[in-house]
Amino acid sequence: MLPFNTIGEAATFLGRNLTAAETFWFNYSARKSDYYLYCHNILFLFLIFTFVPLPFVFVEMMRSLGFDKYKIQPKVTTSLSEMFRCYKDVMRMFVLLVGPLQLASYPSIKMVGIRTGLPLPSKWEILAQLTVYFMVEDYTNYWIHRFLHGKWGYDKIHRVHHEYSAPIGFAAPYAHWLEVLILGIPTFLGPAIVPGHMITFWLWIALRQIEAIETHSGYDFPWTPTKYIPFYGGADYHDYHHYVGQQSQSNFASVFTYCDYIYGTDKLKEESRINGASNGGSYYVPTQDLKSE
Repeated sequence: MLPFNTIGEAATFLGRNLTAAETFWFNYSARKSDYYLYCHNILFLFLIFTFVPLPFVFVEMMRSLGFDKYKIQPKVTTSLSEMFRCYKDVMRMFVLLVGPLQLASYPSIKMVGIRTGLPLPSKWEILAQLTVYFMVEDYTNYWIHRFLHGKWGYDKIHRVHHEYSAPIGFAAPYAHWLEVLILGIPTFLGPAIVPGHMITFWLWIALRQIEAIETHSGYDFPWTPTKYIPFYGGADYHDYHHYVGQQSQSNFASVFTYCDYIYGTDKLKEESRINGASNGGSYYVPTQDLKSE
């Protein structure tokens, strides 16, 4: 909740007039508690998990219209009912674990100093902090992911996420409940090291989940904007990791590929084709080996 009753008081505190964005923020948040603002994450995550994968559902259903050439595993088809079943499993985990965890984790947000007041951060501050968050999460996630591909970690926890050997957008957050908890650590670590504004935190949570859905989409579109991001892994890179499954000791990156490169666990697409090339140069996964039988 902002410590001002009027925009005039806020302007006096800042020593200048509020920007249009700050005026909007004041009007929206002035009488809302910090806890209420933090809990917006629950709504954002629900909307992202529900709606962001839908374009990929449409593409999967309309592959005959020319989308098939962008399918990374073109011999694999996932039905609408199978995708909906995955969504229901994700929503069950969301209601039983993710939502309550968001509600209970507010004290840690206050402890590290994530703020809700004025002034709002500049776009460069937001960009710099988001870069730190992605880098910290990526590095930490890399080592957790490698641990989860050990025999115990895979058999007891990570195998659930790998049930989808040919990943789909809805399967991005599909995982064992303990993995959901563990991977919350690298997600929160960046904001804990470099705390920013609540708006930046919202953007971080939203962008990270949208990125995960795109990476698990099963499609490699040439016009995807993320192709212009240096060291970005993308759908094709991560799809191979899902294809290999338990035996995979490569392509652990969650976002960027620099850790795989540094520690020798990167497999370039040209070096990692299994069973030869098929349509569009993509590798073929036998349908009987997949979750989506």
